[in-house]
Amino acid sequence: MDINQIASLATLNADLGDWAPKPTAITDGVMERSATIWEVAGIDVGLWECTPGSFSSRRDTFTESCVILAGHITIEDSSGSIEYRPGDVLVTPMGWVGIWHVHETVRKVYVIIAHTASP
Repeated sequence: MDINQIASLATLNADLGDWAPKPTAITDGVMERSATIWEVAGIDVGLWECTPGSFSSRRDTFTESCVILAGHITIEDSSGSIEYRPGDVLVTPMGWVGIWHVHETVRKVYVIIAHTASP
């Protein structure tokens, strides 16, 4: 392997493409965009950005780990809520269900790990 095979992206300045409506938005006007940095069977690493508002979220078949790069959010579920800001790390495990409240446009780097059914 050489340096040209290492996946990288300027995380704060990367162009993530066109904005699209957030399908699970609870409030009007929530938009999102993303770019995959690296992908292999069952693992997706990328950048994601979302405008202010609230949306529902669930992790039925995967676990997501992410680092907040910019913005301010609150994650809420049946047990309470936690605020996250740049530099914070969060993991939403398979089975998690909750609501994201985006207070300032948020950008994160994420790792999604798909879970497969046991034989």
